[in-house]
Amino acid sequence: MVLAGALAAALPASASASAGGCRVAMPGAEKSVSACLDDLTTTGTLASGHTVEADWAGLTSAWLPTYGRVPGVQVDGYFPDTSTANTNNGWNHDSQFVLRLPSHWNGGLVVSGAPGVRRQYANDRAIGDQALAEGYAFAATDKGNTGAAFYDDGVRPGDALAEWNTRVTQLTLAARSAAASHYRRPVTRTLAAGLSNGGYLVRWQLENRPWLYDGGVDWEGTLWRADGPNLLTFLPPALRAYPAYAAGSPSAHQSILDAGFAPGSEFLWDYHYRVYWDLTQRIYREEVDPSFDGSLSAGTPFCASGTPSCDADYAYASRPASVARAVERISLTGRIGKPLLTLHGTLDTLLPITRDSDVYDRMITSAGRGSLHRYYRVVDGNHVDGLVDVYPDQLRPLGPCFRTAFDALGGWLRGVRPPASGTIARPAGATPADLARSCSLVSRP
Repeated sequence: MVLAGALAAALPASASASAGGCRVAMPGAEKSVSACLDDLTTTGTLASGHTVEADWAGLTSAWLPTYGRVPGVQVDGYFPDTSTANTNNGWNHDSQFVLRLPSHWNGGLVVSGAPGVRRQYANDRAIGDQALAEGYAFAATDKGNTGAAFYDDGVRPGDALAEWNTRVTQLTLAARSAAASHYRRPVTRTLAAGLSNGGYLVRWQLENRPWLYDGGVDWEGTLWRADGPNLLTFLPPALRAYPAYAAGSPSAHQSILDAGFAPGSEFLWDYHYRVYWDLTQRIYREEVDPSFDGSLSAGTPFCASGTPSCDADYAYASRPASVARAVERISLTGRIGKPLLTLHGTLDTLLPITRDSDVYDRMITSAGRGSLHRYYRVVDGNHVDGLVDVYPDQLRPLGPCFRTAFDALGGWLRGVRPPASGTIARPAGATPADLARSCSLVSRP
């Protein structure tokens, strides 16, 4: 998608530039285009054509407050890559990035990778707006491959997922250098932040590249473990049981609960079965275990149990050792090297909390890094906040909790310890508008 032709030219002279002017060099980029903008937040970039709303649609609630105008410079471009799934900016080129440099800079940089298989603007509303409003530079990557057929990238199983981590590291190094050159002083604080797959990237970077960051905020990141649990262990039983559950079977209902999905989340199951469970299982299984379905590409959508090579019958523990080795390449260990705050909703119906962040919190403690972690279980939170607008009295948005956690991380790095880990209850009498405006990380009895 071409961004209204805006990336090829700077705005009028009234646009506010920072210390280095409107031209910013991005080290290592094959292509980059810079523009001075009157407003780097989504309010301004939607109007000027410097974001793609489809990248971030459905991730946040419509209730989430916006911020005031943040002038500065935006840099769009891409690093060398051979895959071409990302059509943003009319480039047909993956490894696209965006870097935003506010005129009034606090010395910090926030780096993020796209959630799901989305593209580089996916975090603009959920993360970028806040970072920019608080004076941080903000950089985001499409992770090097995008779309439901991301598994086509790479040569061997796990390559596409492994590239995600490499691209975040690459962007962090380049963005730090570009910001230092632009502002004529070094970056003093680098934070990693992300949701879903982006949260996984935060976890991986703090485990494997901690020297690049000062800390991170993980919005219910994906947990990959070679010996499980991982999404390939809990999605198949849910897929297998759902048709019978929908027909009224109590035993099928129990099977979905046994897979890890929370009691009380049943009102979300139909949507997640249709939109998330089936597609997610098939494309990630294809990435690490392409031999399961032979010549098929990501299996057969919504196949009935018993159909040959049906993902509803996938049994991760019974697959060849090569599958676990592919997952091992991108697995997490819990050995974080910098402070991390994790948020996870108790009604997450894609990555159930008991199979994901509850496990990761224990992994961090077992690795002896518990003092570096704060974990907040948010009652009534789902995986992303788009369905809050559909079920405002049953779901709680995590976006405001992320904003509070982001500020708490800043305080932690200044020596103000954040609240202890705990379960964040829904305040009695709170309206959807109240919950969209604020979130306390202090657990309630």
